Amino acid sequence: MFRMSEYMHQLVHPTPARARVSAGMVKPVVIWNLTRRCNLKCRHCYTVSADVNFPGELSHDQAMAAVRDMEEFGIYALILSGGEPMNRFDFFDIAKASRRFTRMLALSTNGTKIHGKNADRIEEIGFDYVGISIDGIGKTNDWFRGVDGAFDDAVRGVRECKKRGIKVGLRFTLTRDNAEQLPELLKLCEDECVDKFYLSHLVYAGRGDKNRGEDALHGHTRTALDMLLERAWDGANGGTPLDIVTGNNDADAVYMLNWARDRFSDDKLDNLRDHLEAWGGNSSGLGVANIDTQGNVHPDTYWSDYTVGSVKDTPFSQLWTGDDRMLAQLRTRPRPLKGRCGACAFQSICGGNTRIRALQLTGDPWAEDPACYLSNAEIGVDDETERLSVAPFRGKRNDPKHQFC
Repeated sequence: MFRMSEYMHQLVHPTPARARVSAGMVKPVVIWNLTRRCNLKCRHCYTVSADVNFPGELSHDQAMAAVRDMEEFGIYALILSGGEPMNRFDFFDIAKASRRFTRMLALSTNGTKIHGKNADRIEEIGFDYVGISIDGIGKTNDWFRGVDGAFDDAVRGVRECKKRGIKVGLRFTLTRDNAEQLPELLKLCEDECVDKFYLSHLVYAGRGDKNRGEDALHGHTRTALDMLLERAWDGANGGTPLDIVTGNNDADAVYMLNWARDRFSDDKLDNLRDHLEAWGGNSSGLGVANIDTQGNVHPDTYWSDYTVGSVKDTPFSQLWTGDDRMLAQLRTRPRPLKGRCGACAFQSICGGNTRIRALQLTGDPWAEDPACYLSNAEIGVDDETERLSVAPFRGKRNDPKHQFC
């Protein structure tokens, strides 16, 4: 996750960058997909959820054992996700038990179930943050989400959170079919006093892989980033506060650095770069972990093809600190990148971007990320270096597991 507003404030009020934490000392943010059941049918759903019960999901006892293990391991941040996590039968039990030990407990939801007693219980448990996914205004959102009325129900969820003093954000996945609605979504944030806006770049996983032909064109992405940078700059200079973050395309940090180059003094630019290098970009397998609905542990939520192990058999803490070779490679800096990513002058900032897109497109997790929208000149790469193009999904790809180690 790239915290654009946080780094924009560094250009206004610079502070010394912290030292980068070594891999062995990092406790990950855990994103836990509690259930695959969902009342919506989103086109880019990475879990391919549906409104049915799926066999093999963790029992109550197994889920509570995972909670106890994370508490003992010292996990400080936990995001409860799905499907729609509130569809799980013991959602509030898990949330209440997790509240005891997490410094940051978040809910990632479609927002349609946040009203009445559900909203009251979210307040009672004390969630630090509720992220509500939305993909456009009105009918556009309903088309993406596959259910009429989903937009109105999501906005109701925002209002119910704000009424109770719960920090709430909108989560927006950028595609070529909704890119033009970004200004209206930012206006919605202002109208509803939303605290955070999260722009997610499309990741080729689940239905997001099948619909990758709808991914935003590089021009759409650059236009969106320009808009967000200007909004973040306004917020850092006394405008209406809005915490802007982006996810799943760490090239955003390099784009911001280039944006700042023509606007600020060298000392502020150097300080910004120090902060971005301390962050280090993509954190799959290091600062981010995923437990899926079946209890399988992955480097992040999109790596469903690679499993470290299952919490049904081995505690998460042991899996995460074991000798898994893929995790070891993801934690290596610099990573063994190829193509444009391997030649990029900003690896220390971007970290190689989102590896799963390269894997889905080529079968090789170390190939270049095809969603990097920066030109060769912007990343210090020879113009003769060819760029991968994103082709529409054509069915099941070759098994890439031989590339993992």
